[in-house]
Amino acid sequence: MLTIHYFASVREALDRAEDAMELPAGVADVADLIAHLSESNPRFKSLDGSNNPLLVAVNQTVVDRSWKLSENDEVAFFPPMTGG
Repeated sequence: MLTIHYFASVREALDRAEDAMELPAGVADVADLIAHLSESNPRFKSLDGSNNPLLVAVNQTVVDRSWKLSENDEVAFFPPMTGG
């Protein structure tokens, strides 16, 4: 079972803090999961822009989109960080 957490503006846009789901068939890595979530939820798709891609952590480690997923992973999505 994947546990998916949404933080800050991502949580606000989706109106929920987390989801739990079985690792979907055909989802091998973070990029596949993002595609799956984007297909199933247009609001999620609108959050991941090419100029401001979402940040992703798996098991509390920030990872890139090629990171391989396993059952029981904890995945977190964050809005892009800005400096100032």
